[in-house]
Formats: sequence, structure tokens, C-alpha cells
Amino acid sequence: MADNNFIDYVKIYCASGKGGAGSAHLYRARGVPKGGPDGGDGGRGGHIILEGSSQMWTLLHLKYRKHIKARPGGGGSRNDRHGADGEDIFLKVPLGTLVRNSETGEKLFEITEEGQRETLLSGGRGGLGNTQFKSPTNRTPTNAQPGEGGSEDWFVLELKVLADVGLVGFPNAGKSTLLSVVSAAKPEIADYPFTTLVPNLGVVPHRGFNSFVIADIPGIIEGASEGKGLGHRFLRHIERNSILLFLVPADSKDHLKEYQILLSELENYNPELVNKRKILGISKSDMIDDELKTEISIALSVEIPHVFFSSLSGESILELKDLLWKALNP
Repeated sequence: MADNNFIDYVKIYCASGKGGAGSAHLYRARGVPKGGPDGGDGGRGGHIILEGSSQMWTLLHLKYRKHIKARPGGGGSRNDRHGADGEDIFLKVPLGTLVRNSETGEKLFEITEEGQRETLLSGGRGGLGNTQFKSPTNRTPTNAQPGEGGSEDWFVLELKVLADVGLVGFPNAGKSTLLSVVSAAKPEIADYPFTTLVPNLGVVPHRGFNSFVIADIPGIIEGASEGKGLGHRFLRHIERNSILLFLVPADSKDHLKEYQILLSELENYNPELVNKRKILGISKSDMIDDELKTEISIALSVEIPHVFFSSLSGESILELKDLLWKALNP
């Protein structure tokens, strides 16, 4: 995923179509100078509808389409002819797209399935023609309704990346390097914080024809759950991963503390995240010997599976993949 192509946050203005006006026409024909009402109803305005598509992975197509307006409904006409409905606008979005009201922040709905359709704004109802107002006491009504106005508002669309495994760790924990080793993905890798600014996805082949998807989530910093370091923008991508692979580098001063900080940030952001299956990976393990690995294992004392590995030397990469596959397919 190129940084300039992956867009996971857009703000758009939408306006549904106004309903068409009803007709107040009175029937006239040769020999019928005073016919009754025959005005038809107006058509409804166009809806704005979001539709889920598994073929899309970014909101880029909406980044430069800030204003979206549906067409109005057609007016009714004589001979009880109904006005045409305004054409609906269908906006295709990736699975995992969350929609909020821009002003209130209220969550409206989330698109999670292929072909799922949700109406963002409904078009205005068409006005009734004068035929609808005919009664025994009013045989020739000349009044008709105007069409109902459409709706308009600003909305925020947020994308949550879907992957089997999400990589969680501080900047420079080795997440991008691991992704580049186990998959064909080519994320930017450098020895400075926040090299990764958007999620990167990679398909990991495993023992023959098996495979799973792994996501390199931008690095978390302490206080991310409070919004620090674009924390909310990063953390939401973790919500839709089946398994969380926590990465703590072997040269960390306190491996257990670093893991606990990461776990705490997830819990503060969304308590449900701590219920996901978790695996702890000690990266860059080529930097330490077996004796130090034993000491770290004893100090961790956490009830989750952990593995020492090195993306540089290839140490225990297959063991790590086996562990992830087993967790995904219990």
C-alpha cells in the first residue's frame, strides 16, 4: 500500500434529492370543459446509499469528491402521471468503513459485508397531486403539495483495516521488517520512529497452499489511547484483526513493562481488545544469547504464548508462522 494511495479517513458533504411537486392539473378535453382533478404525485428525491465492496481497500476515491448531491424527483403531471424518482447515488466503500456524524461524532453504522447497503440520507418524499385531495365535499380540488425537501449533512468515514493478524508495538519494534520477510509486501523501512504512517497488508504463505493476512499497524506510543501521536487513527485498525501479535525488541530495557504499556493503551481505547487472542514476539533476538533469552522468559511471566525470532537472520520465523497459524485455526 503506497502512502499516497491509502486513505483511511475522509469528511464528505452529502445532500439527498428534494421530492418533486404534485400536480394541480384539472382534466380538460373537447366536450369536457370542467373535468375533475387528474394531477399526479411528485417523485421522491434520490437517496444516498453506501455499499460494501470487498474489492476496495481505501477511501481514496472519496478524498477528492467532497460534495455529493442526489438529483431531485420529477414533478407530477396530468392524467395522474407520477413524477420520476430522483436517481439514487451509490457510494462503494471498503469493508470496515465506519460512518459518523461529523458534528456530533455519533456512530451511524458500519459496513462489514460484501454488498451490504445502508442509506446515509433519504430523499424527500414527493408531493401529492390534487387527485389525492378529491372528496365528496370537494369534487375539484386545485391544491397540490410541494415536494419534501432533501436532507444534508457532513459525515466522517473511517476505515478499519481487516486482517487475520495485527502487529502491535512501539515505533522501531521491527514490525515492517517482519512483514517484508514473511510476505511479498514492501513497506518503507528505516531506523527512525514512525516510518510507517499507514497500515500495510501482506499475505503470508504457510506450508504449502495455506496463507493468512498480516497487517503492519503504525507504531503505538504511550498515551495513544488519549489521541497522542495520531493514536486514535492508528488504534482503530487493530479492532478488526483476529489475532494481535505484540512485538517487543530484544534490546528493550523492560520487556514485560513494554508489553503491559501496549496492552494498557489498547484497553483504554477499547476494553474489548484485551479479549482478542494475543501472541508475544521478542524481535531482533539475534542480538542476545540463549542465557539472556531464558532470563527474559522467566521475567515475562505472562500467560500468552511467546517466541523469540529475528527477521534479519531468519531465526524462528517458521516457528512464529506455525504459532500464528495454529492460533488462527484452533
